[in-house]
Amino acid sequence: MNTSSIYGLTFDQLVAWLAEKGYKKSRALQVWDWLYRKRVASFAEMTDVKADCLATLSEHFAIHTLTEHTRQESADGTMKFLFKLADGNLIETVLMRHKFGLSVCVTTQVGCNIGCSFCASGLLAKSRDLSAAEIVEQIMKVQFHLDAMGKDERVSHIVVMGIGEPFDNFANMVDFIRVVKDQKGLDLAARHITVSTSGLASKIKEFADSDLKVNLAISLHAPTNELRTRIMKINKAIPIETLMEAIEYYLEKTNRRITLEYILLKDVNDGREHALQLAELIQHIRQLANVNLIPYNPVDEHSQYQRSERESVRAFYDTLKKQGISCSVRLEHGTDIDAACGQLRSKQIKQSTGDNVSVG
Repeated sequence: MNTSSIYGLTFDQLVAWLAEKGYKKSRALQVWDWLYRKRVASFAEMTDVKADCLATLSEHFAIHTLTEHTRQESADGTMKFLFKLADGNLIETVLMRHKFGLSVCVTTQVGCNIGCSFCASGLLAKSRDLSAAEIVEQIMKVQFHLDAMGKDERVSHIVVMGIGEPFDNFANMVDFIRVVKDQKGLDLAARHITVSTSGLASKIKEFADSDLKVNLAISLHAPTNELRTRIMKINKAIPIETLMEAIEYYLEKTNRRITLEYILLKDVNDGREHALQLAELIQHIRQLANVNLIPYNPVDEHSQYQRSERESVRAFYDTLKKQGISCSVRLEHGTDIDAACGQLRSKQIKQSTGDNVSVG
């Protein structure tokens, strides 16, 4: 089986590849339309593309390289897909239903090395990056599922917040965005795409310079170096001062609003004093920042953390608001199907091995 997926090519890359084989740009337009508008499952279905071109494409590429291993559906309509890659690795993709549309959360790496102490995704160390094709195909697999349901639904929003650190797989992540944004294909609006990072400062600046015009979310989770280092080991290498300098560069370069993600951990980072420290930290950028307060999804392997009480969440929210900080509380999806990112994959690996998962 050819494991090189054609979904890994941006339109410009497809044009260049076919040109090397002697085909005009019009041929690339045909192929692109079949892939993303008509959404065929094989090259043979591209009926208006010449046979010699189809043979060339089939010789070098596959269309589908992911297979569905497990799928769970929540009472609220959330679907969690566990996909098996060509090399046997497992990744998670989540479809969420919102009033504003259908959002898909994609994974960018097999495992994660960032090592946030509260996160299920980091229980399994990173073994490799996903290719651009493997990230794109997550969207296509979900869209194929929606097509099969016959309700004329389409993916309208994407969040790059699944397993892994997207900015640690920067080039492939950028190619993925270029593919899904392309107006000749899936045509997802840039404002409907959000990329989340734990705070790789140099890549935040590169992202600002890329002019992709998609949304950026920063996993902050603590207002001081001492506390952030305690729960996010990346803060040892990239302290808050360095992160804030990169955020300021991004805001000045793009003039785009950012989201600061803040998971509330009971009696760890959810006190009024933490809210006041956070407000002070971001006061100077508050016109272009929104704090997204996230109820913690408990993970068995991280039993030292508990979900904040409702009263604490409300008090934290109210404190930020009184300091002039824009903030919101994230709505939960799929709490009955292991909503925490990485849980389904960890569970399946445990079931298949019969052993506890080593976290290194």
